[in-house]
Amino acid sequence: MSDLPRKAVTRTAKLAALPLGFAGRTALGLGKRIGGRPAEAIADELQKRTAEQLFATLGSLKGGAMKFGQALSVFESALPEEMAGPYRAALTKLQDAAPPMPARTVHAVLCEQLGGDWRELFAEFSDKPAAAASIGQVHRAVWHDGREVAVKVQYPGAGDALLSDLAQLGRFARVLGPLIPGMDVKPLITELRERVSEELDYGLEAEAQRAYAAEFADDPDVRVPEVVHQCERVLVTEWLEGTPLAAVIREGGQAERDAAGQRLARFLFAGTARTGLLHADPHPGNFRLLADGRLGVMDFGTVDRLPEGLPEPIGRALRMVLADEAEGVYRLLCEEGFVKPDIELEPDAVLDYLAPIIEPARVEEFAFSRDWMREQAARIADPRSLAHQLGRQLNLPPSYLLIHRVTLSTIGVLCQLGARVRLGDELADWLPGFLPEEEEATERESPAQVAGSSA
Repeated sequence: MSDLPRKAVTRTAKLAALPLGFAGRTALGLGKRIGGRPAEAIADELQKRTAEQLFATLGSLKGGAMKFGQALSVFESALPEEMAGPYRAALTKLQDAAPPMPARTVHAVLCEQLGGDWRELFAEFSDKPAAAASIGQVHRAVWHDGREVAVKVQYPGAGDALLSDLAQLGRFARVLGPLIPGMDVKPLITELRERVSEELDYGLEAEAQRAYAAEFADDPDVRVPEVVHQCERVLVTEWLEGTPLAAVIREGGQAERDAAGQRLARFLFAGTARTGLLHADPHPGNFRLLADGRLGVMDFGTVDRLPEGLPEPIGRALRMVLADEAEGVYRLLCEEGFVKPDIELEPDAVLDYLAPIIEPARVEEFAFSRDWMREQAARIADPRSLAHQLGRQLNLPPSYLLIHRVTLSTIGVLCQLGARVRLGDELADWLPGFLPEEEEATERESPAQVAGSSA
């Protein structure tokens, strides 16, 4: 595949160079420090160079390296500005682009999957990829009935590359972790590995996308393209024309940012409540702002199946934090496994730890920003802080892991957008347990009413 590294040994060598490069720069930094340069300046320089090498390497690979890069990129807003500025463009690039497959490889996959007469299915087919991601690339085409479509073609050997890269990255978690303050990289990599088989299964993806498309068919705020055709390694869906969310982040006006942010928050909570599925890959490359103002949503390869919607204890805990009910919050966290039986914490300290994170739901409209995200990340990451020490004692139950990552990722995108969002409205409308039971009984519509009304 042209200059794209295909052999496992080549990919492994590129990934292995990351910690080796870090070790070399650390030794160089020690020499400079002995020579009189301030330790803080040396540390900043080492972190910046390590990050630059990481993003350059991930950007040249597909598979798990690309997947990890996309997952990491939504946390860019947590980085200090002096670091984030120089390589923000490199991070954003990971969300939308990767070296393409040659046309002959694409044609071979289409022939294998759709038959030797595959061209008869299309009135037009562009060999130039419109987008490329971790396990496949998308081509723009016109279906034989005249509909504009997106044709997602899976890379040959994508599964092996995903597993190999993520296994390699897992061994380097200690080096990669410091790049994003307050984030534990190892569980993220572990979870990505566990989702590999689901993401490679275009049948599961088509099933999830059909469910979302049916539920949001007449929605005024969200558009999900219909599935046109699906087989093992090819997925054909309706084409979505719109402004990529990454472009809105870079150059959108405030009204655009606010509209995209509100609809993104609504999709996170309403989508799960209405479909029983959680879209679990909320990086900007999967969203478009359409000309009619709706948010276009793509890529349903990673979903969490939650038939009852988001867990009710989440909404109940948020409500009690907002009401400053320290004892109630603490009891609930113990019951749900966030505090292990052998750990004893001060309820007021737990409330102090959670309250700043819940700030966006406390006001009528919250202005998400990179500064706010950095403040939260720094508060939790500082080893000297009480928040850091308490955070290390809390436990994240496995059933909440993906929900936690999706929520953090969505907040990261809202901060990149700098959007003003009425988050409390979305929580009240869609999050079980957020309203007192008597209010939920009167304000929450039944599933049948929801399906027949707008979001």
